[in-house]
Amino acid sequence: MELDAGRPPVKVRIVYCASCGYEPYTLDLAGALMRAFRYDIAAIEIIPWQDGAFDVAVNDDLVHSMYRDGGFPEHATVIDAVRAKLAA
Repeated sequence: MELDAGRPPVKVRIVYCASCGYEPYTLDLAGALMRAFRYDIAAIEIIPWQDGAFDVAVNDDLVHSMYRDGGFPEHATVIDAVRAKLAA
């Protein structure tokens, strides 16, 4: 199934600290996005990084940064950001 041609594709990028053991949360968030959007999301990019990073961007708009916001984002926060991009 293809993405709706009337909507711009939505891409999510998750940058996580590989040495911090953030993989389980990263994969859980990616799974939540896949379940929520199935065919309505163009890509989920997962980038291993370092230094305690955990950043989530939707179409290059940073929606959560561990440095800026602290902790991990609620799945609903990221899902709502994707929904907002799909509605735009």
